[in-house]
Amino acid sequence: MTVIAAPSAFIETRARWNVRARAPLRLGLAGGGTDLSPYCDQFGGAVLNATIDRFAFAHLAEHPEGLVAFRASDIGAEEVYRPGEPMKANGPLMLHKAVYNHMVATYLDGRAPALIVSTTTDAPPGSGLGSSSALVVALVEAFRAALDLQLGPYEVAQLAWRIERQDLGLAGGRQDQYAAAFGGINFIEFLADDRVVVNPLRVRRGYLNELESSLVVCFTGQSRESATIIGRQVEGLRQMDAAVIDNMHQLKADASSMKDALLAGDIREVARVLMRSWEAKKGTASGIATPEVDRLFDLAIAKGAWGGKVSGAGGGGFLMFCTDPENRYRLTSALNAEGGQASAVKFTFDGAEAWSVGG
Repeated sequence: MTVIAAPSAFIETRARWNVRARAPLRLGLAGGGTDLSPYCDQFGGAVLNATIDRFAFAHLAEHPEGLVAFRASDIGAEEVYRPGEPMKANGPLMLHKAVYNHMVATYLDGRAPALIVSTTTDAPPGSGLGSSSALVVALVEAFRAALDLQLGPYEVAQLAWRIERQDLGLAGGRQDQYAAAFGGINFIEFLADDRVVVNPLRVRRGYLNELESSLVVCFTGQSRESATIIGRQVEGLRQMDAAVIDNMHQLKADASSMKDALLAGDIREVARVLMRSWEAKKGTASGIATPEVDRLFDLAIAKGAWGGKVSGAGGGGFLMFCTDPENRYRLTSALNAEGGQASAVKFTFDGAEAWSVGG
């Protein structure tokens, strides 16, 4: 594992605290789950994902009263502390506090600055779009800019992963942090010893436009606790459950097949790979398909979707479908009429970015 070195203890004197950052959310097109340990440690994982025009936002500003405040207005949560005061370890703002505490301990020699740390996200937690990890990446990116840390996208992603998976012990894989840090269409390989290789795909713009015109995303209305499903997948892997491992192998193979289909501009093959991956994903753990997921999925197929799958761990969250672009409006309208929250989506090509506010 790469060690991210701490800078000088005097870095706070150069801090620019009025900083905003954003990191894109992503669609998991293929290979999701193979970025989990112990699978990727033993067999190597591969994921194909694409960032979209939905973001996690973070803002750092000096607190006028010398306090430390954490806010997430989209979920109506706020916690306020005195600098150096022990913080609650859990709760809806655990990610905010974990990033702040990590930065204080690693880069500020334990000196806790008086800040307002606020965020919003364009999708609810448990959406399957990697929103929680994108939020951590946005927070890390904001601190990186404020403290002028020499961290590239690999280091930002690794640090975000470390805070989520090691500092907080939250279950999950690795793809979300790297998608949010890099942005774009990426084939990402996950190897032993925490090695990650991000391969940006150079897909012809016409092919991407056709895929984008074919996509419909639909929120089921059900946010889910991905940790439960991930825990079941990990348990199956640890027990060397043959069915779970075989389905993971299929998911990894589908990531390569999806890459080939995208590079060739074969959108019907993209849809076929989505369907194949959906069947394999359901074989990795119970609870991935729910009655509401099945209802909306069956409706989409009946209304002309060529194929689809969940984005993320499953159990709710977002579904995505490929259809004839001429049919997209009809499909979107049918899903909305039956209680889904369906829309088109656009790809984005920039990763996490930060900027100063007010000069």
